[in-house]
Amino acid sequence: MVCVGIDVAKDKHDCFILSSEGEVLADVFTIQNNAEGFNTLLQTISCCTNLKDKIKVGLEATGHYSYNILGFLLDKGLPTYVINPLHTNLYRKSLSLRKTKTDRVDARTIAAMLMSDVDLKSYTDTAYHNEELKSLTRYRFDKVRERAKLKQSVSRLITILFPELEKLVPTLHMASVYALLSEFPGAKQVAEEAHLTHLKAVLHDASKGRYGRDMAVTLQDAARCSVGSVMPAKSLELRHTIRLIRELDSEIQDIEAAIQTMIEEIASPITTIPGIGVRMGAMILAEIGDFSRFDSPDKILAYAGMSPSTYQSGQMSLTGAYSHMEKRGSRYLRYALYNATKYVCHWDPIFSAYLAKKRAEGKHYNVALSHAAKKLVRLIYALEKSRLPYSSAA
Repeated sequence: MVCVGIDVAKDKHDCFILSSEGEVLADVFTIQNNAEGFNTLLQTISCCTNLKDKIKVGLEATGHYSYNILGFLLDKGLPTYVINPLHTNLYRKSLSLRKTKTDRVDARTIAAMLMSDVDLKSYTDTAYHNEELKSLTRYRFDKVRERAKLKQSVSRLITILFPELEKLVPTLHMASVYALLSEFPGAKQVAEEAHLTHLKAVLHDASKGRYGRDMAVTLQDAARCSVGSVMPAKSLELRHTIRLIRELDSEIQDIEAAIQTMIEEIASPITTIPGIGVRMGAMILAEIGDFSRFDSPDKILAYAGMSPSTYQSGQMSLTGAYSHMEKRGSRYLRYALYNATKYVCHWDPIFSAYLAKKRAEGKHYNVALSHAAKKLVRLIYALEKSRLPYSSAA
């Protein structure tokens, strides 16, 4: 057995090669983060091993910095292990009481950890190519959050410029309202600058015929009596914010179309579960990655940070009903599972009954939902392993 530890950085990587007998085959050496550096690593590994040796290469999960070298190692057919930095940190501390952390020490730690931990799962091509779906789902998540903040700004500005508008429409965030405010960003503009015929045309086109002359008259009457402030700076901010929201809408649509294409290629049975659509299903699949990495659904729960924490020292014990979730791991997966569970409990009678049962036991809604989320993870794991569609009768 030959273990190669790599500490990944932006411009260079520190590497260390260790044999199963504890012999240092190559002390810490540095390679550049380029094709020449990658080939140097491959040549060094070849010089330190023979055909009979089993090689394990390990590196920490450092996001985009490790993506290129990870792809190179997989293309060369080397068994590669991506290790949680939390694990390497704890392992390094267990080796010494001294507070030491350098790139050279980390490379040694990763190699030693590979040698000692037989339960590590190697990174697969499936997991590597799944990174593209993960990138898209996270990018969409960030864009949606950005849009939500902008919508809050729109609501705030309308409260200042035309507060009566909110009571005249079902929601402020609709195409007809945005079209109106893009041209007339304030009560004064609606009352004094908007010609009734033009105002009616703007509303009719944006609402696809839902609103017409009656709504235009109502809006102008409300605008004439409005207590809204006349603030040109706020009106300009409102126009720009609406324009940014429209741009984000277009970007999110493009992202969702790409996600839809990838999900169709994956053909996962997760979308057969009532309440889980393409977007939420894609996020769950992207964050979990290769299901073969997990021996059981409990491992996925731990990965998502949804396992209960355990604390026991002497006579003091904290387990069961009074323990809190660890909330480590992927926050995106935790978010997707909780939101998916809400919809599944609404649309699927089995999950709905399960949630009602937990509530009847006296559990808080969030606690009962967490139990349903664990049940959902077990279901998803079973479906992905069997590749069969969901059947509520099963």
